[in-house]
Amino acid sequence: MNMTFENVRWTEIWKATKDTLTMMASSLVFTIILGLILGVVLFLTSRRQLLEQPVVYMILSVIVNVLRSVPFVILMITIMPVTKWITGTTLGVEGSIPPLVAAAAPFFARLVETSLREVDRGVIEAAQAMGASRWDIVRRVLLLEARPGLLAAVTITAVTLVSYTAMSGVIGGGGLGDLALRYGYQRFQTDVMLVTVVLLIVLVQILQTAGDLLVRRFSRK
Repeated sequence: MNMTFENVRWTEIWKATKDTLTMMASSLVFTIILGLILGVVLFLTSRRQLLEQPVVYMILSVIVNVLRSVPFVILMITIMPVTKWITGTTLGVEGSIPPLVAAAAPFFARLVETSLREVDRGVIEAAQAMGASRWDIVRRVLLLEARPGLLAAVTITAVTLVSYTAMSGVIGGGGLGDLALRYGYQRFQTDVMLVTVVLLIVLVQILQTAGDLLVRRFSRK
């Protein structure tokens, strides 16, 4: 193994790191917005909940399951026309965000649904007895009571998105994954591969640690 790092161009490493962070952060924002809405609707329309609608729940559940079942690389290729229509390109950071969101939002939605199911039903019934509207129950009861679980879900999703950004390099998505593929794999530059892997591991550790701290903080309240 070449440990002199003679093939490593640190300016490219820095640019690839910034691209990875941009892809992860941008897609995480859209994933949280879409996934939170979808997860709340899934919960509310499920059996014995405020807006029980078996047909709506079944349709949404099937859509979520299908999107979660498709491997990310295949999903990226499949929705290329949609990505092109939304961003004008299928390459680079911009071209990676739509497939990242399409893959992560259903995943996050399931985590949101699971977190909301852990809220004590007695708290919901108490809010109903006091005359709270459905919107107030969602906003002031469900989401507040489920905060630790939701924060843990955000952490898991963020870590998952890091791995997805690495895979986006297969279709020229940019970032550390693209750098590892072009230099580390195709040109057999092991030192470049090592640096990119270490940076991805460090990023995951930072995200996981920050997420765990937030979960512990809100769990004490």
